Amino acid sequence: MEAVNHQIATRMASENAPRIPEVTRHLVDAGGKRLRPILTLAAARLCGYAGEDHVKLAATVEFIHTATLLHDDVVDESAQRRGRPTANLLWDNKSSVLVGDYLFARSFQLMTECGSMRVLEILADASATIAEGEVLQLSTGGSLDVEVDTYLKMIHGKTAALFAAASEVGGVIAAAPEAQVQALRAYGRDLGMAFQIVDDVLDYGGSSARLGKTVGDDFREGKMTLPVLIAVAEARAAGDEAALAFWKRCIERPSKQQEGDLEEALRRLRETGALDAATTRARDYTAAAVGALDQFPDMPLKTALADVAEFVVSRLS
Repeated sequence: MEAVNHQIATRMASENAPRIPEVTRHLVDAGGKRLRPILTLAAARLCGYAGEDHVKLAATVEFIHTATLLHDDVVDESAQRRGRPTANLLWDNKSSVLVGDYLFARSFQLMTECGSMRVLEILADASATIAEGEVLQLSTGGSLDVEVDTYLKMIHGKTAALFAAASEVGGVIAAAPEAQVQALRAYGRDLGMAFQIVDDVLDYGGSSARLGKTVGDDFREGKMTLPVLIAVAEARAAGDEAALAFWKRCIERPSKQQEGDLEEALRRLRETGALDAATTRARDYTAAAVGALDQFPDMPLKTALADVAEFVVSRLS
């Protein structure tokens, strides 16, 4: 990770536009869990890789992730990221969007240096899928008529696709057997699904420090996340018109939210068991991620990757 951080610091520099390293450093230096680059490093070493290209790929993955965060904060009009004011708040939306574009370009420069067309294909596909997931979320926002399958497609795009790619390219760069490469992809995908569902649950019952953004942001923005989807389905099944009216006002017209609505939403989510049901779904994905590692012999890195999966759901404790 020291080598990855060195790559990030070196590659985010720009002699022609000092605003680029200023904005990038603000977000990168805030820390974060660095899960995605860690997955690339661990996957490559798990498959016996002894070279150095996995460091470039780990930096590539973090650049893609950072670019999406910069863009997300503009779209969501967020004020906090990783416990600090967002770049768009400190500078402006234009800077966030353009620096995000720069990081995407940098990521493609890095990945091509590894000389693998398959790696390029995997990460390029992931970048396109991320954009599709974000647009899907945008197009379904403000509606109670979102199906669970649509939600799962959305979080696969916006979150799980990059987890999957980060893990998969580690196996590819190590020239691992195809069964192991696909196992790493499945591990990353299911880990990413669990990660996003946990984030969605924490938005209603976590802390800003643990979540890395302001608690209740999804609710205030009218996002249909899994806990709300489950609560709305329960209300429809029970014919609870008062509950449906509450969710309709808060989700379809978030500007009509009133003081105390977040607390009321949390109460309804608890009473319907929606938070518990969403947590169970996250734990199921975690179990699937750990199961995918059965393709590998027992060794410390395998245990570490299983521990990462357990860490994701431990944030709910």
